[in-house]
Amino acid sequence: KRWGLFIFVVCVNQQKREEYLQLVKNRIKHLNVIIKNPDVAKIALTMLYIGEGTKSHKGSLIFGNSDPKTINLFLRLLRFCYHIDENKFRCTLQCRADQNIKALEKFWSQTTGVPLRQFYKARIDPRTIGIPSKKPDYKGVCRIDYFSADIFNEIMKITEII
Repeated sequence: KRWGLFIFVVCVNQQKREEYLQLVKNRIKHLNVIIKNPDVAKIALTMLYIGEGTKSHKGSLIFGNSDPKTINLFLRLLRFCYHIDENKFRCTLQCRADQNIKALEKFWSQTTGVPLRQFYKARIDPRTIGIPSKKPDYKGVCRIDYFSADIFNEIMKITEII
């Protein structure tokens, strides 16, 4: 009897959460239109880069994250805001010792649209040798390098201006 009540409460709470998330989505859906303004997109790209990108390497953008959605957002904004030479991308996978590197590189190549031939050799964290991964869905960190001092400098100047 208690088990049935527990399941009922879980279902009710799940329904309430779904309704709440739909309200949030409806409240912010206009942002999808605003982000299509190139100036707004550059500001969004800059804010994302300030949070997750390397600021000390002056000749290129270096951006890394383990969340495919964050990597995808960065690349969509970058490709939208600038004329991108796809050959200037490089990716490096940073992963744990017990992970399947080939499978992860394939995953990140599909996620980023960067061909495998533009991937550097994966970097394995030596601290993880002999330690099994606890999160089976963890895909490592994808580090994106884009070789453009001009775009890097513009993003840094946007940071100063804002």
